Amino acid sequence: EPSVLPAAYPNLLVNGASGIAVGMATNMAPHNLVEVIAAARHLIANPKTSLDDVMRFIPGPDLPTGGVIVGLDGVREAYETGRGVFRTRAAAQITDVSSRRRGIVVTELPYNVGPEKVIAKIKELTQAKKLQGISDVKDLTDRQKGLRLVIECKPGFNPEAVLAELYRLTPMEETFGINAVALVEGQPRTLGLLELLHVYVDHRLDVVRRRCAFRRRKAQERLHLVDGLLLALANIDEVVQVIRTSQDSEEARHRLIEIFELSEMQAVYILDMPLRRLVALEVLKLQDEKAELLETIAELTRLLESDADLRELVSDEMAEVAATYGTPRRTLLLEAAHAPTAAVPLEVVDGPCRVLLSSTGLLARVAISDDDAARGTEATRSKHDVIVSWAPATTRGTVGAVTDQGRLVKLDVIDLPSLPPVAGPPNVRGGAPVAEFLDLEAGEHVLALVTLGLEGPWIAVGTSTGIVKRVTRDYPAKGDAFEVIRLEPGDRVVGAVELATGDEDLIFITSDAQLLRTPASGVRPQGRSGGGIAGIKCADGERVVFFGAALSDEALVVTVSGSTAALPGTEAGAVKATPLSEYPYKGRATGGVRCHRFLKGEDTLLLGWAGSAPAQAASATGEPVEVPAEAGRRDGSGVAPGTPIAAVSSVGRW
Repeated sequence: EPSVLPAAYPNLLVNGASGIAVGMATNMAPHNLVEVIAAARHLIANPKTSLDDVMRFIPGPDLPTGGVIVGLDGVREAYETGRGVFRTRAAAQITDVSSRRRGIVVTELPYNVGPEKVIAKIKELTQAKKLQGISDVKDLTDRQKGLRLVIECKPGFNPEAVLAELYRLTPMEETFGINAVALVEGQPRTLGLLELLHVYVDHRLDVVRRRCAFRRRKAQERLHLVDGLLLALANIDEVVQVIRTSQDSEEARHRLIEIFELSEMQAVYILDMPLRRLVALEVLKLQDEKAELLETIAELTRLLESDADLRELVSDEMAEVAATYGTPRRTLLLEAAHAPTAAVPLEVVDGPCRVLLSSTGLLARVAISDDDAARGTEATRSKHDVIVSWAPATTRGTVGAVTDQGRLVKLDVIDLPSLPPVAGPPNVRGGAPVAEFLDLEAGEHVLALVTLGLEGPWIAVGTSTGIVKRVTRDYPAKGDAFEVIRLEPGDRVVGAVELATGDEDLIFITSDAQLLRTPASGVRPQGRSGGGIAGIKCADGERVVFFGAALSDEALVVTVSGSTAALPGTEAGAVKATPLSEYPYKGRATGGVRCHRFLKGEDTLLLGWAGSAPAQAASATGEPVEVPAEAGRRDGSGVAPGTPIAAVSSVGRW
């Protein structure tokens, strides 16, 4: 059946829990099931698609052990020719391993590399004095936390340099060679990715076509027998008389065929019919069965006579398998190893890209093309894929980062890690923390990314005391940072958004569950030195927890309630999602309307958000959290999500 993976997909090579590669390959790296099926479905709908389009769905291998693939030139070569080599390295981070020591914590290793192999190589190099700066290596891997290899560095040694040496000298960085040889019509051939997908899609179409023909033949045979039974039951007295007056079963069979014009198969089936089939209820059952068989035969005939309908069926069955067995991508893909540069390298093409900011404060850039029509949303949720802000830019360009201190800090795009373009929303797990690129003050946080062009209404900001300001584009040409709003003591910016037309709705949400929806056109733009104007009127002791903008009534409002007495992150709170159309417009300097009813033990909103639907949420560590279905009442209570929500964003916002 289509719901059973091995039966429906006998020619898929499964590697590990989340990896899958198309084709019976001699040496093919594991790939992600969801990505492969998305590419196959795209190929079914667009048989003349190109390799570039397919690679938006399958940007690279997905190894069961995770890790990082650095440099995609070898992957591209393998996808074009069927042969290629790529580098995969361990996922590691530098952190405090003790109160006095800095070290390296390895959480993922290259494919087919175990921790014991890495430890043995480190000890061998250390004893031979080819590797310095390491005082101890501990394998703290367990069933609950997974792989955890702790490498302690000696005082006076730079952990970043030690990690670079580990990549160079140990199995923490390995190469993987692809040699995609498959049997096609009995002949071994080396196939590229597009050819592999074509062969597999043709195979699935042939299998489903033969399956439909087989099922139609079986249904027709059963219909033939049912017609014979119905004829016999309609003339049961004559049938019984023929059988009783016959000398043996052979004579009865011949007489039934001659008198009632039955086939030999029908006559034998009638003779074998038990007496209990003579009741009236059996006739009704046979009539219902005949109607079902006729419907089944008509449906199977439609599929066999229509190539488009057959392709749609195969595509739907693939989607069912992906939904049942799909898992998030484990392996991170990087165009190159991350290394911030002081100057723009000449070999980097100044092409269009998007700068992305995740809910966990990671920055990255992803290249874009003129045609993003191939981009889809078929992807499983994974860690660090909630993008709270993005800005269009060029590779050698600059974007602005608005902080909660009312500053705009310029950010050079070339310094950011580069992610490969994919069909669905990108995962920013390969990004780097904001602090690596921006000189922020203590306790200062980046809220949004904005463009630095000369056209458009630019940005609107809202503060915790309910102040709103639309900022004009009169920023200085020189300098790395400047103020976009003059803040009063104790105030801070809670939200910043770049307006597309200036006709958006500005939305405030306060800690006492009040929401204000007011047109952006009612806020007069001010220069950088302006302090803004009154937005929402906050009650005593309350503050604004969210400020943003929405484009239409199709937007969504998400609120999370909790208790001020609880420690941060200790309770999940109650989450509610409501259409923005439920909230009326109100003027500035008003208190808004209630957007969330507190349950027993709740007295504050922990989080609020408004934006384009559908919404996606994440915990403080970037893990995905499901947003409940939309509620009809704007002042209703929420439901428990199970995991504390720290950020919400739109699925298609990036």
